[in-house]
Amino acid sequence: MKVLLIGSGGREHALAWKIAASPVLTRLYCAPGNPGIAKVAECVALDPANHAQIVAFCKENAIDFVVVGPEAPLVAGIADELRAAGILVFGPSKAAARLEGSKGFTKDLCARFDIPTGAYQRFTQADAAKAYVRQQGVPIVVKADGLAAGKGVVVAFELQEALDAVEACFSGAFGGAGAEVVVEEYLDGEEASFFCLCDGKTALPFGTAQDHKRVGEGDTGVNTGGMGAYSPAPVMPQAMIDRTMRELIEPTMRGMAEIGAPFSGILFAGLMITKDGPKLIEYNTRFGDPETQVLMLRLKDDLLLLLKAAADGMLEQVSVRWNDEPALTVVMAARGYPAAPEKGSVIRGLDSAAADGSVEIFHAGTAEKDGELVANGGRVLNVTASGRTVAEAQAAAYAAIAKIDWPEGFYRRDIGWRAIEREKTVAL
Repeated sequence: MKVLLIGSGGREHALAWKIAASPVLTRLYCAPGNPGIAKVAECVALDPANHAQIVAFCKENAIDFVVVGPEAPLVAGIADELRAAGILVFGPSKAAARLEGSKGFTKDLCARFDIPTGAYQRFTQADAAKAYVRQQGVPIVVKADGLAAGKGVVVAFELQEALDAVEACFSGAFGGAGAEVVVEEYLDGEEASFFCLCDGKTALPFGTAQDHKRVGEGDTGVNTGGMGAYSPAPVMPQAMIDRTMRELIEPTMRGMAEIGAPFSGILFAGLMITKDGPKLIEYNTRFGDPETQVLMLRLKDDLLLLLKAAADGMLEQVSVRWNDEPALTVVMAARGYPAAPEKGSVIRGLDSAAADGSVEIFHAGTAEKDGELVANGGRVLNVTASGRTVAEAQAAAYAAIAKIDWPEGFYRRDIGWRAIEREKTVAL
């Protein structure tokens, strides 16, 4: 197959790395890609937001299959345009991508189909939202309804923080994404990421992970797109996976089909595992970042064939196998991230860092300039490793980081700490 992968981040590098290993692949393109992806795919200078350009490239190059990485093109309907042109694509329709594109849509779907989630209200006016916040009290969660690049969610423990979050949304801090606001109940428990391959009818469990959203050690500081992750999630044993499928995923699949928007692609459930069981925090309609990086290290099967089975509506005929060994990834970010990351600093030593066979380094925000690799984003590298335990995977990742020469980068030194504490408890 000739395949086009859309995207340019660490998630796409991990997907490209795994797709490139498929024996049925004849050629892999990535648009626009990055220097890391360029080692396993041919990068092409296409704009994922220019759907006509993408469709034209697919026709001119006889592309058999398109895999869409980021959420924005999906929410904008790129999968519909590719399908209309007769091109097979992995990713949901515009109507189904509303599960990520509108938090209010998803909450309404949960209410209609009895999917466990926090209580909520939707608002289009700041005064009404603030009145609701005052009535409910804190802690409380304020979310911009639309896509805000992971920055439109505030978990407020102080009343003024919640009121400021409402004001930020309606004053345009997140552009059109904040034109509507969802204010919802704070859920207490442990977060987990749960993935399912979907083909409109069947949902096939596709791994668990936990990520670290906060910028600082001990899960402190502001939320980011994710400073690291590990898989599998200890808080998601098979019984919890089964319950999540029964109470959340299957009703969602039925509900989406009932409203005329069957879901095909990857369904990424952000969960809170509470004392009452799993509850939905949010749905994403694409692979997680940085969760994909650890999932790809653990996946035994041919990713390309699995994605194609989903796109072809054939998931009933396949299964997924995983390596038992856990994997862990540490995000190396540019100084100033997430507020104002500094770009252009030179990065050296990656070949030495990746010499250990248990380590893969995925490029998330890099570029080449004058023959040097430079930082070109907030999250820049994903140093990923596997091991017999989470502690062993963590040690391998941090040993690799120690070999990277990038003074302008920073990273958390405690990725995986919850899982490692569990391992110590079990050992006792």
